[in-house]
Amino acid sequence: MAKYIFVAGGVMSGVGKGVATASIGKVLQSRGFKVTAIKIDPYVNVDAGTMNPTEHGEVFVLDEGTETDQDMGNYERFLDIDLPAINYMTTGSVYEAVIHRERNMGYGGKCVEVVPHIPLEVIDRIEKAASKARADFITIEIGGTVGEYQNVLFLEAARMLRLKKPNDVLFVLVSYLPIPSKIGEMKTKPTQYAVRTLNSAGVQPDIILARSAAALDSKRKEKIALNCNMRQEDVISAPDIETIYEVPLNFEKDGLSDLLLKKLKVRPRKNNLYDWRVLAKTARTAAKEVKIGIVGKYFGTGDFVLSDSYLSVIEAVKHAAFFHKRKPVIGWINAEEFEKNVKALKNLKEYDGVIVPGGFGSRGIEGKISAIRFCRENKIPYLGLCYGMQLACVEFARHICGLPDAHTTEINKDTPNPIIDLMLEQKAALKDNRYGGTMRLGAYYCRLIPGTKAAKAYGRELISERHRHRYEFNNEYRELLVKNGLVISGVNPERDLVEIIELKNHPFFMAAQFHPEFRSRPITSHPLFREFVKAAIIKK
Repeated sequence: MAKYIFVAGGVMSGVGKGVATASIGKVLQSRGFKVTAIKIDPYVNVDAGTMNPTEHGEVFVLDEGTETDQDMGNYERFLDIDLPAINYMTTGSVYEAVIHRERNMGYGGKCVEVVPHIPLEVIDRIEKAASKARADFITIEIGGTVGEYQNVLFLEAARMLRLKKPNDVLFVLVSYLPIPSKIGEMKTKPTQYAVRTLNSAGVQPDIILARSAAALDSKRKEKIALNCNMRQEDVISAPDIETIYEVPLNFEKDGLSDLLLKKLKVRPRKNNLYDWRVLAKTARTAAKEVKIGIVGKYFGTGDFVLSDSYLSVIEAVKHAAFFHKRKPVIGWINAEEFEKNVKALKNLKEYDGVIVPGGFGSRGIEGKISAIRFCRENKIPYLGLCYGMQLACVEFARHICGLPDAHTTEINKDTPNPIIDLMLEQKAALKDNRYGGTMRLGAYYCRLIPGTKAAKAYGRELISERHRHRYEFNNEYRELLVKNGLVISGVNPERDLVEIIELKNHPFFMAAQFHPEFRSRPITSHPLFREFVKAAIIKK
């Protein structure tokens, strides 16, 4: 019978629930159990596709095309599995399903109410996900922070499921313990209040993961245990570390997997985290650096930098760097700076490689195109992702093919040379104002051309990669660009859509219409990122 582990957060957001949930799954997986993971987002948005990256962070895409929260990416990376759409839900999607069922007499004429029908829908989805995965353990992250109105119904669902299956449900609270600089002492009171808030929802945590800048001492554990109605051994220390890949190992230092198995009355199995220990050691000890610049526009959030906007790209760079036993040093480059000051482009020479990631809209676009041209002309290894591929084609058309007014119709609908154009089916969607869930989403096949760098990187002819875009390379310009030296190294076999482009006589210049970062894993880095970082190391 499947066991359910709910993970909630206390005190503040961004405390690391997603990584904690993924790490719990990892330590249980290392014991030989089959694990799947679910994310519950307390947004009325039906999915994450319409959320602004600078507010919510990266939008992650599953094979089936579901646009999700970035935590789904953490789950896939840590567990090394592809998760199905049923494993992601939002307030909006749950309410939408309940209302749709009511409209179709699915409740047989009953009065449909927020409680119990919304929590019951949540429970039904959780159990379907468990059944589909045939998992021994299901970790379920409840988004937001305890005490917020938005996630009360999900906590109610968790309470109801425990009532239904008292021996198969466990609660973990990830809570933050601040160390005010002027006081110099770790404070437990915020966590005590978080637990009491959780108690008010009818839930008592079985385990507390205590996040802080430093490891908990026995005095702090004793205090939390006494005031939160639990044993000291149920309080697991989770101090800040260099990389997220050390988190499962830190949890195991406090015997987390043994504690989970004991509480859920599951017979323990032998632990095997060898590959993970090697990864963490490499991440911790790699001395030689490789410096990668990311040219984007989703960095600014007030006076702070939001790296979460490109989380999967960052992790994919790390995976590739660790593969080559290098320490990744990532620099954030605002594309708009190149529009204000062309001379700033020379700063790109400080990097061993440059990435232009996915994105939408006109802001910073000419800066990105200038950066791409600079990388092409100065032999700086370049990797373009989605928008970075489209703009590389625009740049090539402008400065190599003699089409100075070449553009993408996303920015200039009236361009005389639409190198990148809206897909036919997308024109109908936008005309009817259908934006959510209507892009080319999910996994599609790509056939690689023998003899190309892309084919060499993958080592096979047919690949599958995840997409998220509305605009495509315009095949009317294909012959012209190829004639002038552009290499089309990957094509979708069903629709003859250009998927990968590259250049000869360049250390590494490659761009993909898809998002290879979504398939990169810590132990098995993605081929394109691996070859890109290899070229960057050679340049260095």
